[in-house]
Amino acid sequence: MKILLVFDFDNTIINDNSDTSIIQCAPGKKLPSELKDSYKKGFWTEFMGRVFKYLGEEGVREDEMRRTVTSMPLTPGMVELLTFIRKKKDTFDCIIISDSNSVFINWVLEASEFHDVFDKVFTNPAAFDSNGYLTVQNHHAHSCSKCPKNLCKNVVLVEFVDQQLQQGVNYTRIVYIGDGGNDVCPVTSLKKDDVAMARKGYTLQKTVTRMSQNLEPIASSVVIWSSGIEIISHLQFLIKE
Repeated sequence: MKILLVFDFDNTIINDNSDTSIIQCAPGKKLPSELKDSYKKGFWTEFMGRVFKYLGEEGVREDEMRRTVTSMPLTPGMVELLTFIRKKKDTFDCIIISDSNSVFINWVLEASEFHDVFDKVFTNPAAFDSNGYLTVQNHHAHSCSKCPKNLCKNVVLVEFVDQQLQQGVNYTRIVYIGDGGNDVCPVTSLKKDDVAMARKGYTLQKTVTRMSQNLEPIASSVVIWSSGIEIISHLQFLIKE
């Protein structure tokens, strides 16, 4: 009987957005307006594919991209939180579900030396092609109308929990730690014993607050956090229960 910790990546583990930060590698640290204007709502991954192709054509190479991504700081208290989880791996399973990509997340986990804390990472698969350009694909296809085309985090979470159950792992509760609009779908599907941890001042927290004001409360308890240290306190409380 374990607790499952689910982490978002951008603005949750790292204190930045890896996709928008990579634009610093572009000439003049900005994208041409026709590329910027090519984004369509719900098709972010396709847009980033075009951004990576543009960076490649402009001569931006893997080592420069890696330096940019690994220079992004972790969110305050995240080192302490992940160190705490590492010591309690008999109590916690830990996964990432992210709209970033596998290359960026691997770079950050390697550089920060926290790869071992996470049992699985679910994100958009990325790789460098024969030209040295970074390519990215959608994580999966799904039929959820609330989520972007490339990823429904709730579908991923439900499938993971079901697979674990088949392996004999039954989670007493899920603690979901996130910040963004694409975390709303999985959070609204959490159950009574679960915990939604929404980062203060970000879209997820604002949405959950608005829902409760509109008398559409979510089933789980909601904890607002600003630092990983606050998350540790809550996890310690849950372990003692």
